[in-house]
Amino acid sequence: MGDISKDIKSTFINNKVKALINIKYTANWLSSTENEFFKPYGISPQQFNILRILRGAKDKIKVQIVKDRMIERAPNATRLMDKLCDKNFIERERCEHDRRVVYVKISELGLQLLTKIDEVNDISILDNLTDDEAAILSNLLDKIR
Repeated sequence: MGDISKDIKSTFINNKVKALINIKYTANWLSSTENEFFKPYGISPQQFNILRILRGAKDKIKVQIVKDRMIERAPNATRLMDKLCDKNFIERERCEHDRRVVYVKISELGLQLLTKIDEVNDISILDNLTDDEAAILSNLLDKIR
């Protein structure tokens, strides 16, 4: 990736417009890169996020808690969990006292998948940045929100 002006063959009326377009363009590029990375594992980036949330929880947690903790709020989170359940990466359990409440937990197979991904998953996408630049970028993104 190079300069956004060259990448999309465009000029911008000011730096704020350029920055906004650059954020959107980069977000799309990151999304495509992530999708390609996870494809061989048969999961999506959102499903990876769900598995990591469940690994961090250590024990079963309510589906709603998973939805609340997701980086990318997915309206189809339940369907994403259904697919993870079909692949035996997570286990689902209904609450005995309230049948509307569903608990989910990462399975041994899901933990094995995360371990395999952890071995190759790195943040080389940000290799062009120094640690200080990464901190500045993170602070700027926080400032936008």
